[in-house]
Amino acid sequence: MKNLCCGVFFLLFFANSFAQKSDFSILKISDSLKENANAVVRLDQMDINIASQRSMNIKKQRIVTVLNQKGLNEIDAYEYYDKTTSIKSIEAVVYDAFGNEIKKIKRKDFKDQSAVSGSTLFSDNRVLYLDYTPITYPFTVAYSSESETSNTAFIPRWYFLSGYNVSVENCILNVSFPNNLGFKKKEFHFSDFKIEKTVDSDTKLSYVAHNILAQKSEDYSPAPSDLYPKVMMGLEHFHLEGVDGTATTWEAFGKWYGDKILAGTTTLPEETQTKIKALVGNEKDLVKKTKIIYDFVQKKSRYVNIAVGIGGWKPMLASDVDRLGYGDCKALSNYTKALLQVVDVPSYNTILYGDGYKSNIQSDFVSMQGNHMILAVPNGDNYIWLECTSQDDPFGYQGTFTDDRDVLVVKPEGGEIVRTKIYEDKGNTQSGKGTYTINENGDFSGVLKIASQGTKYASKSRVETLQPHEKEKHYKDYWNNINNLKLGKINFTNDKENIQFTEDVQISASNYGAISGNKMIFIVDAFNQNSENVKRIRNRKSPFQIQRGYLDTDEIEINLPTGFSIEFLPQNYELKGKFGEYKTEIIKNDANKLTYKRSMFLNKGKYSNKEYDEYRLFMEQVSRNDNAKIILSRN
Repeated sequence: MKNLCCGVFFLLFFANSFAQKSDFSILKISDSLKENANAVVRLDQMDINIASQRSMNIKKQRIVTVLNQKGLNEIDAYEYYDKTTSIKSIEAVVYDAFGNEIKKIKRKDFKDQSAVSGSTLFSDNRVLYLDYTPITYPFTVAYSSESETSNTAFIPRWYFLSGYNVSVENCILNVSFPNNLGFKKKEFHFSDFKIEKTVDSDTKLSYVAHNILAQKSEDYSPAPSDLYPKVMMGLEHFHLEGVDGTATTWEAFGKWYGDKILAGTTTLPEETQTKIKALVGNEKDLVKKTKIIYDFVQKKSRYVNIAVGIGGWKPMLASDVDRLGYGDCKALSNYTKALLQVVDVPSYNTILYGDGYKSNIQSDFVSMQGNHMILAVPNGDNYIWLECTSQDDPFGYQGTFTDDRDVLVVKPEGGEIVRTKIYEDKGNTQSGKGTYTINENGDFSGVLKIASQGTKYASKSRVETLQPHEKEKHYKDYWNNINNLKLGKINFTNDKENIQFTEDVQISASNYGAISGNKMIFIVDAFNQNSENVKRIRNRKSPFQIQRGYLDTDEIEINLPTGFSIEFLPQNYELKGKFGEYKTEIIKNDANKLTYKRSMFLNKGKYSNKEYDEYRLFMEQVSRNDNAKIILSRN
């Protein structure tokens, strides 16, 4: 009887153990979830319990099967902590492809480091993260954590699908909250997804979704957050940085932020104030005074990377920045504000989402938003926008990190949603002027002056800071249409006053002209061929987006080799459509001299998936014409 009981117990134990191991087996994942996926999220669950205005508990469970190296980022096993946020527990278990446990990772095994490398000032801002190197794929990580914070201003956003090429088997969000704090939410992009929502009285909210299939990453697609379902949440009555706050209107929120968080942070030593007044002297013009201060900040300080929401929203004291010479975006913006105050120039802290991909503060959802801070200086009906983290940006230049988006300007009387500078498509210019010569052996030598403005300034001016070998690589990539390219003299002119960057480049190449018998063939457009490879995508699913348009113009003088005559010259070409305009013209000056003119204008815009093929064909026609060839015959 004893042996029988033991046998039954063993069978039950084995069955139970096998079931547990099999839970995370890759064999349990349906084929539809593996299609197009680098990782499959088996479970993504967050339980948010807002106990009071000053207390929030967050529990996370995330089980991810990583199918290949590209799926590693989906593990997402990390937690930030500081003096207001504590991590109660954190652990992970790693399983092999068949659900067998490989490794258990306790808190002590997580990496613990400062949120800012090399900074002792921000030592309280730290991150615990899983640093696991897999032996083989696929494998599964089951991660869990619990944290508590007194900052209830930041309720995490919930993304049902974090990005492209990842699928989700089960997704669960549970939120509980007191009914007197003004809990609010905003749902995005729910219509094309089956999401179950449960509202339990006026203090609980739940979302559940199952089997969200992976979507392919398609060229020119919007960011996943602009396509896939997500939920923003906030409280009208919250707590931040030791202060209770209110977010009923942007005006009220901005007033609170200015009075309670920013107040008292702009005091400077008398010595610094005296220095700044002497530096500005008798200058009365607001713009000129602001320029002097901005130049001073760029030369004196350097940026350390602490995003808004990680390093807190209260800037470090301006006096500390003055003493140490560095700070994050909030600190440097606030320091610049303090210096401007000394010479009677008003300025406003401005909160936004900083990124090359444009993203707006949600103007119809009053809450803590943004990841970056800049400074707004009122100048008549407009603002001068100051990016205080850069030691290189021209005065008032926004580039592609903060341009054309809704931001929150914090004025003394309250907050206001404002649009930052819009760089019009035809102002994003690259103008090329130069000459090249082809000799009788087909060898090429040329000089080119390229002047770039608008958002093109941002991408071009960085070339000046590259090391010699990096510069060479840049230009060889840029002119990859020219084989055997050799670089000669390169000179740059960075006109920060007019925000124009000019490149003067000498280049040469052997055998640019292909000789066959008594003929020579070469491509007319040597300097600015369209290199944009617009892939054919059958059954495209997502819309596509051109975030910034531009205008390229070129005028190139071409010297033909002696002893040859023109047998074939490409015709002038013009193309117009919804996406832009393209035009080329070849002018024959004499027997051995041509002038080649080219202009390419591209419209920014958002387009449907059905318009993608039309765009591809437009760019294909541009590329085809950019490859038009001249045929010469030997006399």
